[in-house]
Amino acid sequence: MAELTYKTLVRKTEAKEKALNRNAEGVRQAAENIKALADDTASDADVLGARSVDRDSLAECQELAKVIRGVSDGAITYASKTADTAKAATAAGDQARTTHAGFQEAFDRSDVTDLEKVSRDWFEQE
Repeated sequence: MAELTYKTLVRKTEAKEKALNRNAEGVRQAAENIKALADDTASDADVLGARSVDRDSLAECQELAKVIRGVSDGAITYASKTADTAKAATAAGDQARTTHAGFQEAFDRSDVTDLEKVSRDWFEQE
C-alpha cells in the first residue's frame, strides 16, 4: 500500500473532485437531452392528433412521450444527486487542504531528517 502523505491526499482528492464534477455535468447534459426528446415526442403526438391519425397510433405516441418523460424525470433527479455528490467532493477537498496544509508547511520548513517517522503531535506543536 502506498504511503499517504499530504501531497498524495491533495492530488487524489483534487482528481476525484474533477472527475465527479465532470461526471455531474455529463449527467446533467444527458438529462436535458432526454427531456428535449420527450418534448419532441409529445409535440409529434400533438401533430398526429391534429392530422386525424388513427387512435392507436396516437395513443402509442402519447404513451412513448410519457415513458420518455419518466426517463427524463429520473435522469434529472439523478443529475441533481450527482451535482450534490460533486459539491460534497469539493467540500471534502477544501477540508483536506484546510486541515492538513499546516502539516505540510511544518514538514517543508523543518530541517530534521526522517520526518516521516515523527509523530503527528510534533507537527501540531510546530
